[in-house]
Amino acid sequence: MNGSVAWWSVFFLLLALLISLLASYTMFNFIGNLKRGGGNFRQFWLAGGAFVFGSGLWAKHFVTVLALNQPLYFSWSMLVSLFFIIFFSLTGFVMLTFHGVFRYRLMLGSLILAFGIGFMTYFSLLGQPIRQLTIHPTPLTLSAVFLLLGTYGSFLLSERDAKSARWFASLALGLSVMLVQLLSFYALDIDYTWQISSDKLNRDINMLGFIIGVSALIILASTLVTWYIDKRLNQMDERYRLLVENSLDTIAILKGDKWGFVNASGLRMFEADEPKDLLGKSIYSFLPAEDHQAVKERLKNLVLTGSGRPLEQIWYTLKGNMLHTEIVETMTTLDNEPAVQVIMRDISERKKNEELLINSEKLYVAGQLAAGIAHEIRNPLTSLKGFLQLIASGRKNNGTYYDIMNSELDRIEEIVSELLMLSKPQVYQLSFHDVRIMMRDTVTLLETQAILHNIAIEAEYGTEPLWVYGVENQVKQVFINVIKNAIEAMVDGGSIRVKLSRENEGVYVRIHDEGPGIGEDQLAKMGQPFYTTKEKGTGLGLMVSYKIVDNHHGRIRVRSELGKGTVFEIMLPFRYPQPEEVRISS
Repeated sequence: MNGSVAWWSVFFLLLALLISLLASYTMFNFIGNLKRGGGNFRQFWLAGGAFVFGSGLWAKHFVTVLALNQPLYFSWSMLVSLFFIIFFSLTGFVMLTFHGVFRYRLMLGSLILAFGIGFMTYFSLLGQPIRQLTIHPTPLTLSAVFLLLGTYGSFLLSERDAKSARWFASLALGLSVMLVQLLSFYALDIDYTWQISSDKLNRDINMLGFIIGVSALIILASTLVTWYIDKRLNQMDERYRLLVENSLDTIAILKGDKWGFVNASGLRMFEADEPKDLLGKSIYSFLPAEDHQAVKERLKNLVLTGSGRPLEQIWYTLKGNMLHTEIVETMTTLDNEPAVQVIMRDISERKKNEELLINSEKLYVAGQLAAGIAHEIRNPLTSLKGFLQLIASGRKNNGTYYDIMNSELDRIEEIVSELLMLSKPQVYQLSFHDVRIMMRDTVTLLETQAILHNIAIEAEYGTEPLWVYGVENQVKQVFINVIKNAIEAMVDGGSIRVKLSRENEGVYVRIHDEGPGIGEDQLAKMGQPFYTTKEKGTGLGLMVSYKIVDNHHGRIRVRSELGKGTVFEIMLPFRYPQPEEVRISS
């Protein structure tokens, strides 16, 4: 009979140890998934791990009591101990997630978990009717020491990336928990006051079987679920790893200001032979000195914003070569700690091509401008040369010749002045002006010319002041250029309608003529140098007008319909008058 009892005791002890190990292993599977970033399942991993671990230890406690032939009494204290072991387990696991917040997070987390395990173990024994209690300090102290060492050692092991680390962590925690409960029976001599009846014994045995069965099912189901989830996550990790490693773009992770991970493309981009050439080194040794402060501010703000927009950044390789890159920065984790993920694309070749294209366009524009200047100035120079030859030959009518020569010189001077206005930055006095007053002055100036061409200028000025901030003469010049063009285009007479209005934060000036209209091909060339449809035009008037409006932060839009006329829409920003005035370059 004694041999049978001894055999059952060994069986229950092994069962208790198995439950303790499985509960620890399943728990580490749950919280181990936090290293993958947690995401939306962060609370699930934490709560699931705490529940499985607490339920397993609770069931293990009763199996161990049964194995050591100790009296078993189910009371309210049992449920309290279950609640507290789950609560302290959850609190201890949460401490593991505070990377960079608490320096001694592992020690504090293990201390909280050890307290929860000790509370459950001793409260379950002390929460029953007691007649006499004797405490033995030595086994009590040993149980506390073993418990602290076991929890702290298991947390240290669980932080490692090796696959076997989780098994060793489970073994360390499971053995320490089992050892603590065994020592608790030697640390406390308890004489209970209650007597066990046969009915209560049967109820307790049934309750014990129910607890063990449910706990075993919970642990087994949780183990299978975490195994399946872990397998699927490993498959996803492998796919992501291959995606990252085979990416043509550089994918890197920064820990603080140091390289924590760089894929193969990044090693090639930075001309590194091995990962160790980059990993652990400060990123600022690869950045221009003038960009250091801007990058620090950007990474600091990234913690608040979570992600950044694509931007260009210059880097230097290990061999000192310059790289032009386009980068995207987002927050992530590395080794379960906050980090910054950077995706970089080398755009050095694109920058070279863009520079070549810009230079080519500059040469093309310069060639067009030079050809236009040569053409426009060569004609007056040819006339001047011819008249000089006539004067040298002694021909009469020299007075007429001088008038024509002066006219040609004026034309040359006009072309040069307009070109200087386009090319040379000038300082102007800016002030607040009412567009209605400037337009009235313009209409008064051109009204005589319009009447001579049988044209009526109809203007709607409105009743509200239309304030703009700019140079009065320049804005008037735009109005003069547009209205003069309208007058010269309307060879058969008609009317020019001018309407001024304020829409949102803009002052709109619309000038509608009844000329022949402008074709789409001609509209596309509006504002280009020396492009004109007038026989004696220079083609610079509209170009100057476009530049003036642009300098005033406005815009010009042209709508035209052949046979019906053209509408010039000039928009300038509306600004209320201010007492101060400033000088700017345009």
